[in-house]
Amino acid sequence: MSVLVLAEHAQGIFKKKSLEAVQYAAKIAADMGTTVTAIAVGNVGDGELKSLGNYGAQQVLHTTDARLDNFNSRSWAKVVIAAAQKVGATVIIGTHDTTGKAVMPRVAARLQAGMVSGAVSYPDLSKGFVVKKNVFSGKAFAFVSITSDIKVISLMANSFPVIKGKGTATVENFDVALTDKDFSVKVVSVNKASGDIPLSEAELVVSGGRGMKGPENWYVLEALAKELGAATACSRPVADSHWRPHNEHVGQTGGTIRPNLYIAVGISGAIQHLAGVNGSKTIVVINKDPEAPFFKAADYGVLGDAMEIVPRLTEAVKKFKANQG
Repeated sequence: MSVLVLAEHAQGIFKKKSLEAVQYAAKIAADMGTTVTAIAVGNVGDGELKSLGNYGAQQVLHTTDARLDNFNSRSWAKVVIAAAQKVGATVIIGTHDTTGKAVMPRVAARLQAGMVSGAVSYPDLSKGFVVKKNVFSGKAFAFVSITSDIKVISLMANSFPVIKGKGTATVENFDVALTDKDFSVKVVSVNKASGDIPLSEAELVVSGGRGMKGPENWYVLEALAKELGAATACSRPVADSHWRPHNEHVGQTGGTIRPNLYIAVGISGAIQHLAGVNGSKTIVVINKDPEAPFFKAADYGVLGDAMEIVPRLTEAVKKFKANQG
């Protein structure tokens, strides 16, 4: 019996949300009196693999089949299933992102396991195995009881802090017999989004809407984001108008994020946008329309012209950093 977690990486470095998932798995394992095994796919260095021990993993299974370097949900699911069967995993953890949404339901179906997608709490083992998740576009919570022998959970990113501890994990090469059928869907090309901070993992986000009037004004948001060390995002109309790339679109039809701070500038706050950001710990809204719905969801609101307020905010951040340094 073990807890298995799929640890994703980018260019050989484990993603923050994967470290979060490993720590989440470690908490479950401690409550169940068992251990954590991570499964890593692709080109990752031995030192990076062992570093998962700092977050609670005792063992890492490493699959190096070059055909897996380009993501394929069918073959990745087969690897996770093989790893689960090898270690006798009764709980399998993934992240609630593009990879997790494609892989984890396949794993659950093949193993006839109950699944909770987008979990935001540790399981309550006092009542069986009950997991909390968002429902109705984040307007409510559901508490889901999983009663199957094997349980699958995909974890909403930025739900828990990542705290590095001390430890090391043993690494074992793990070969899975994959056939051409497992790669019947081919990846033709991969276009990676640019940017220093992945939006899905950002703890600070500066976002803009149609109130910015045009792409030529985005420099004020980028300047603020740079000073804060934040990622940039946008509303759907902005992405649809090609003011900003679509990978920055957050909302019901875009990305779902849970940063510690979300600064919304010139965004009215339609329910579709709120669905993607209402998990943010603190929401600051800057808008010159006093009737903007976003003010009702905001922790802090600033009424005024973004082109006047945001540069002043940026200067205040610079001054604060200078005084701290």
